[in-house]
Amino acid sequence: MDNITALGGDVYEIDTRMAGYSGITAGYLILGDRPCLVETGTSTSAPVVRDALTALGVGAGDLATVVVTHIHLDHAGGVGDIAGFYPEAEIVVHEKGARHLADPSRLMSSARMVWGDKLDTLFGELSPTEPARIRALGDTGAIDLGNGRTLSSYYSPGHAKHHVGLIDSGTGDLYVGDAAGVYLPQTGDLRPATPPPDFDLQTALDSIALFEALGPQRLLFSHYGPVTDVEEILGRSAEELRIWVDLTRQARSQGMDLDHAVAMVRERTQERYAALKADEATAEQFELLSGAPSNVAGILHWLDRVQP
Repeated sequence: MDNITALGGDVYEIDTRMAGYSGITAGYLILGDRPCLVETGTSTSAPVVRDALTALGVGAGDLATVVVTHIHLDHAGGVGDIAGFYPEAEIVVHEKGARHLADPSRLMSSARMVWGDKLDTLFGELSPTEPARIRALGDTGAIDLGNGRTLSSYYSPGHAKHHVGLIDSGTGDLYVGDAAGVYLPQTGDLRPATPPPDFDLQTALDSIALFEALGPQRLLFSHYGPVTDVEEILGRSAEELRIWVDLTRQARSQGMDLDHAVAMVRERTQERYAALKADEATAEQFELLSGAPSNVAGILHWLDRVQP
C-alpha cells in the first residue's frame, strides 16, 4: 500500500489520509510481540488505518494497544472506531483526556464551535470508548510492547494539557505529537502549534527541554514523519515558539484585533518557511497543519491569562 512506510525497528508510518490529503497526519504501528498503534488519525481516517494494519498482518484480535499523544481530533478522533475494529486493544491516554474518550460530547461540541461545518469533512465524529478499556496515564507510564521492549510516556503539556510524549526503548524513537510543533518534510520547515485554550509558553518550552533530556535517536512527528536531526529540530522548535510569542505580544500591545494580529505575524514570519514560497498545494498544506489564526489565537488567549 502506498500509504505505508517502513521506518526500521519494526516501526511503520501510516499516512491516515486526513480529509483526503496526503502528508497531513501520520499514525505509527510498532509491530512487536504486542502490536501498538500510536495515534489513530481522525474518525474518517479509521478505515484507512484499519486497511493499513490488515496489510501489515495485524488482524482484529491482534492489536494489543492504541495510544494517543493527546485527544485533539486529528490525533484521537478515530479512537472509538479503532476500538470497535480491535476489540482486544487497550486504549491508553493521559488522565486529563480519558473522560473525553469515554464521553466525547463536550469535546465534540467545542470542536464544532471552532470548526463549524468544516468539522465533518476534516475530522468526522469521535465515537465513545467503553470506559473499562481505557487506561489513564499519570505524569509517566509504560506500555508493554513485548519481549522486554517498552513505550514510556512523559507528560508534556504546553500544546494541550492532556499531551504526552512517548519513547520506544527498542529504537530510541520519540513520538512528539504536537509538543514540538509541526514539521513539513518536503521543505524541512518547522512551525509551532499553539492553539487555544491550553497553550502556555513556559510549559511548552519545558516540554521541549524534557524531550531533549530523554536523548532520543529520532523524532516521529504526527505532522509529519521521522526526523534524525534531533537537537537541531528541538532547538528550532523552541526558537519558533519564542518568535511567534514575541510577534503576537507586539501586535497585542499595539491594540490589534485577532485578524490584524494574524496578518502581522503571518507577514513577519513568512520568510522563515520555504513551504510558503513553494507551490500553492504545499503552502496550503502547511497552513492547514499549523494555521496562523489558530496559533495567534492560542497565544493571545495565554497572554490574556498571564498579562490581563
